[in-house]
Amino acid sequence: MPGERTKYAWRTQVLAERARVGAAEHAAEAAALAAATGLLAGADEVVCAYVPIRGEPGDLRMLDALRVAGATVLLPVTGEPGPLCWARYEGADCLRKARFGLFEPTAPSLPPETVAEAATILVPALAVDRRGVRLGRGAGYYDRTLGAARADTRLIAVVRDAELVDRLPEEAHDRRMGWVLTPGGGLAELGCDLGVSPE
Repeated sequence: MPGERTKYAWRTQVLAERARVGAAEHAAEAAALAAATGLLAGADEVVCAYVPIRGEPGDLRMLDALRVAGATVLLPVTGEPGPLCWARYEGADCLRKARFGLFEPTAPSLPPETVAEAATILVPALAVDRRGVRLGRGAGYYDRTLGAARADTRLIAVVRDAELVDRLPEEAHDRRMGWVLTPGGGLAELGCDLGVSPE
């Protein structure tokens, strides 16, 4: 529709707002996210997650809470553009610096189709709307990856409270999220036509 904000404009706004978040506020929000994350998975479940960087909400406590709950936590291993590979998270001491400023496990890399083992996938996002449309950073790694997830896998966008918005621009290749996790609201289900992008 005329006047609708572009993805670029949304990204610019959200990144600027995240840059203004102080260390104490970020730490408090990360603690709340970790507490909520620990309730997301049971023993022996596989959860695909990620290491938050560059002002993304959350920190390693989210991953550690999942492990304490008994979940197997897999983190992305980035390579050339395409579906993400994965590796098992075995604690902060078993992470190494990777491309794009990311951190990834030192454990052996697992193929992209490993994502199909996950009951839950925590997906990094700059924002998500109430229909489940997610705004990423634009590289497309997750859009290429999530198509291999099971139909019953919970896709959870992790954002700050203000980053849950009414409506974001959507493209045909975007994969909708079924859930959102925020520091203030915890886990909440999103729109009714989940996982389906428009024709």
